[in-house]
Amino acid sequence: MMCAERMQRMIIAIVLGLVMGSAGSGMIQVAFLLQFTVMVMLLIGATTGFCPSLMILKQVLPSCDKEKDKN
Repeated sequence: MMCAERMQRMIIAIVLGLVMGSAGSGMIQVAFLLQFTVMVMLLIGATTGFCPSLMILKQVLPSCDKEKDKN
């Protein structure tokens, strides 16, 4: 089963792929905005330990810590 932390990493990878696609197709403003949003979210999570996207995902999916306890 997919856990919240893994899903968050997959979503970040998808968004970064969209950034590359946007930059490649000439939509530099969109690419910059998406990249800046990802950077801000990661910085907030790193400095405060609070990540809004991870909190939302944990409401829907189980945490990876719970899967480690089961094994």
